[in-house]
Amino acid sequence: MDATAHDSTQHTAQPIPFKAETRQLLDILIHSLYTEREIFLRELISNASDALTRIDFEILTNRSVLDSSAELGIWITADTQENTLTIRDTGIGMTAEEMVQNLGTIAHSGAREFIHAFQESAKHPAEGRSLSDMIGQFGVGFYSVFMVAEWVRVTSRSHLPEAEAATWMCTGADTFTVEVAEKADRGTVVTIKLKEDASEFAQDHRLRQIIRRHSDFIPFPIYLGEKAEQVNRQTAIWRQSPRQVEQKDYEEFYRQLTLEVDPPLVHAHMMVDAPAQMYAILYIPASQERGMFSLRREPGLKLYARKVLIQEYNRDLLPEYLEFVQGVVDSEDLPLNVSRESVQSNRIMAQLKKLVTSKVLDTLRKLAVDDPSKYNQFWAGYARYLKQGVAMEPEEPEGLYSLLRFHTTTHPGEWSSLDDYLQRMPPGQEQIYYIVGDDERSVLYSPHLDVVRRAGYEVLIMADPLDAFMLVRLTQYKEHKLANVADADLKLPETPGQEPESEEAPQVEMEALVGRIRQHLGDQVSDVRLTTRLTDSPARLVDPQGAPNPEMQRVMRLLNQEFETPKKVLELNPHHPILQRLNALPEPSPLAGLIIDQIYEDALLIEGLHPDPAGMIQRIQKLMEAALEIKP
Repeated sequence: MDATAHDSTQHTAQPIPFKAETRQLLDILIHSLYTEREIFLRELISNASDALTRIDFEILTNRSVLDSSAELGIWITADTQENTLTIRDTGIGMTAEEMVQNLGTIAHSGAREFIHAFQESAKHPAEGRSLSDMIGQFGVGFYSVFMVAEWVRVTSRSHLPEAEAATWMCTGADTFTVEVAEKADRGTVVTIKLKEDASEFAQDHRLRQIIRRHSDFIPFPIYLGEKAEQVNRQTAIWRQSPRQVEQKDYEEFYRQLTLEVDPPLVHAHMMVDAPAQMYAILYIPASQERGMFSLRREPGLKLYARKVLIQEYNRDLLPEYLEFVQGVVDSEDLPLNVSRESVQSNRIMAQLKKLVTSKVLDTLRKLAVDDPSKYNQFWAGYARYLKQGVAMEPEEPEGLYSLLRFHTTTHPGEWSSLDDYLQRMPPGQEQIYYIVGDDERSVLYSPHLDVVRRAGYEVLIMADPLDAFMLVRLTQYKEHKLANVADADLKLPETPGQEPESEEAPQVEMEALVGRIRQHLGDQVSDVRLTTRLTDSPARLVDPQGAPNPEMQRVMRLLNQEFETPKKVLELNPHHPILQRLNALPEPSPLAGLIIDQIYEDALLIEGLHPDPAGMIQRIQKLMEAALEIKP
């Protein structure tokens, strides 16, 4: 701006045209149907807070400041009759020249970038890019006031004692005016004539709600109404030293944050200087079910930048499997104009995510050691999240392994960790044994457990659908590999006094029965053979060589993929009395066919593969009639 124009801004109300991009920006905001227009107040309060921060520093270094003893604060008043809203601060203030510079133009091509981003978001509404994000990102926060304003008047007096006060005025049209004003004290007053459909912002209760939501922890007092009631708490609990915060304070803040009745299961308080400066309080709710009046409608942490709320539900600070965590994160290193898009690609955010995730997992590990019963309560409610984490964590899923809990064959009524299992392993055992099924009670009757029961080994019970997904990644814990007891090639260590297993079943006389069963079942199975792995059960089904492992088969079935379960091998226990008596039946025998079918379908049922369990009823009745020798 040349000297003549510069002088006219101080002494006349000569209209000054906005640049083309700024006019286009104003047109977007004025005609926007943006549903969260309340964001304008957050932006104006943030601007006032910045002005107060600057004068606070200036007073420390400059003795010749206008009104150096004035209280540093923000005053907000509304006039319902005139439908106006006024925001006043005692910050650093502006000269006429600074008004033209700060309010008449947008630095760094912000308007142009905002318009481009807005147009792109209109083309792709499904991506969920919000106008409030863009307003913050491109430094156009002040202009958001035109979503609710018919006109805006800004009167300011600089901290420089010799500077004159000035007024900036705009109706949202193509021009604005700047002229000399009467204002004796330092600071800025923003007066807004609200649109008719924005009269809600002249109501104290609505203003209080917005301040509490977005600006509760601004470091300067915010006074509301004619009585100048301070409505912000000002002191952010997460920025206090943990030694200064009592348990009741953490629980009270949790109630304010969520409106949940029950206290949280556990909390973590973070204060970190490197690699990023951040403050956080994180909570694990007592239940994953939200209360009827919960304030937290969706997953995500509250994200603050220097005590100013940037995002109500930020989902980029934690991996998806920890989305149940509630709390706030505040960073000095994030710019106030951060947006959802820039958050996702922001280097600082990546560091914050790593810090926050590590803190949550450390808190859970500590809870498991310090209070096992409370951790078991956590596990009962949140097991699926950690299992999902093991299945999906791209970098180090091993960090979750120690947090897993299982029921086992020897401790079916209590939760055991993998470390508990290792401590109970007998000498000589190298592998961790597990079994997969659809129901814990039925799994305990699985014929696959015969061989490990005989050897006295404990087996982890995997009866949750998510277990199959988890086992794709969970293949080893510490130096011990996990082994499925249903594996046909499972090798068990020899125990003292135990005879080594024979590779072939000794009963030659059973070979004829194997042939009869193979012929009867036909292509329902890939093979029939004898085994030494069974003691209490007559038969079991195992996969043929080369088939996908049982976990992958289960995953593919659960995902409803086009996957045909490979035909199983039926393994027979030659010592079982049912098979021995079946072998003794004369040929041909109608009863023999019923028994063979029932043996096979019992094995299908235990594996969770039977397509029609109710179809067995008629056969079972015939077998009962035969057992009771009932003749028609």
